[in-house]
Amino acid sequence: MAQNLKITGRRTSVESVFDHLYEEIVSMRLLPGTKISEAEIAALFDISRQPVRDAFSRLENLELLLIRPQKATEVKRFSSALITTARFVRASVESEVLRRAARACDHSGGKLLEEQIDEQRLVVKHDNYDRFRSLDYQFHKSLCTVAKVEYAFDVIAKEKAKVDRLCVLGLSKSERLDQLLEDHINIASCIINKDEEGAVRAGMLHLSRLDATIDTIREENADYFDD
Repeated sequence: MAQNLKITGRRTSVESVFDHLYEEIVSMRLLPGTKISEAEIAALFDISRQPVRDAFSRLENLELLLIRPQKATEVKRFSSALITTARFVRASVESEVLRRAARACDHSGGKLLEEQIDEQRLVVKHDNYDRFRSLDYQFHKSLCTVAKVEYAFDVIAKEKAKVDRLCVLGLSKSERLDQLLEDHINIASCIINKDEEGAVRAGMLHLSRLDATIDTIREENADYFDD
């Protein structure tokens, strides 16, 4: 982990610690089962332990940390039950988002999606996995904007956070980036053409891409799972 991190701008200590640890966890730089301590993180940022405790609590609510009394806090392992629940909730919400986006899409909405697809193409061309992950997040947020249900992304983002680490492991090969880009192209095309059911089919296929990744990770790294 980096050393001597500082709080910058107007961000609070809690926000800075949360953002730093969130990125370390979802990028898999902190692996499932890794132990971390309030004291070490407080020293890293040169702050008191209270904001670290608050950041830990927020990460626990996202199912990213396991906090146990009198025991070391650790990065939470994957749970099959949690993954199943998160994906069900996300699929349910995103299906409605896609239907509404297809109905509501106008010229500006279509242009927004097309511009994002163009940027994704450039990123995939250069195999920039980290940047694609950021653009994927923005794409799904924009779908909610086009659908005029921006609030829905709060739910999607919360459930997405629970499986983002699996997505990162799944982005380790160029062909997977190509596949995800193609999914986004199909989703955007259906929405622009006001094909509601086509958009839902493309969206659900996109979410299902994680199935093979989960099976592979379980086979190769069973210790990442708690069941």
